[in-house]
Amino acid sequence: MTRILLTGFEAFGNTPVNPAESVVRSLDGTAINNAKIVGIVVPNNFFECIDVVRTAIEEVNPELVVMMGEYGGRATITVERIAQNFNDSTRYRLKDNRGVTLQGKPTVPGGPIAYHSTLPLRAIVKAMRSAGVPADISDTAATFCCNHLMYGILHYIATNDLDIRAGWIHLPHLPEVAALPENLGAPSMSRETAALGVRTGIESALQHPQDIDEPILSRLQI
Repeated sequence: MTRILLTGFEAFGNTPVNPAESVVRSLDGTAINNAKIVGIVVPNNFFECIDVVRTAIEEVNPELVVMMGEYGGRATITVERIAQNFNDSTRYRLKDNRGVTLQGKPTVPGGPIAYHSTLPLRAIVKAMRSAGVPADISDTAATFCCNHLMYGILHYIATNDLDIRAGWIHLPHLPEVAALPENLGAPSMSRETAALGVRTGIESALQHPQDIDEPILSRLQI
């Protein structure tokens, strides 16, 4: 049976409940046709998160690796196009869950400046929208742990010449997080809708070894 590794970050910073963790727990052990989803919750710590996912890849031997995190302030699920070899958490006034900040430092010294996701982004977004889930393509995964992990795993796959497609999905706040006084006015998405979107995206990725060649209109711009 084909296996998909689905990862989601734990709570971090000012986010008491991470939608990525909620979706991982919802989809772990479920099947899409002849493919089984193996979900893991990942510590929101620089470098440790890369080690945890790398170990999981070695154990699971997946065909796809779909990593997830929260991007507060976005109203849609966003599928990331690029991971950059650059960390700057101080700009967000954020530390990882061990209290570490990185400013202007690479994830891999001497590594490529960036990697592209190897998931079929246009096909995934089209499928999510067809399922009634707001979705878009993003060209920035920011410069905190999400971008850091995405870059680290794409680098690991590339340098080891692994036949694995991988990429990143960002989820909006959960409603209970958007309802906090400090987040009033922020958009949100229910865990059920987020899980439907991610499951639909995985199914589309399995169906499309190559991305579709048609325009996907965007309003996100980044």
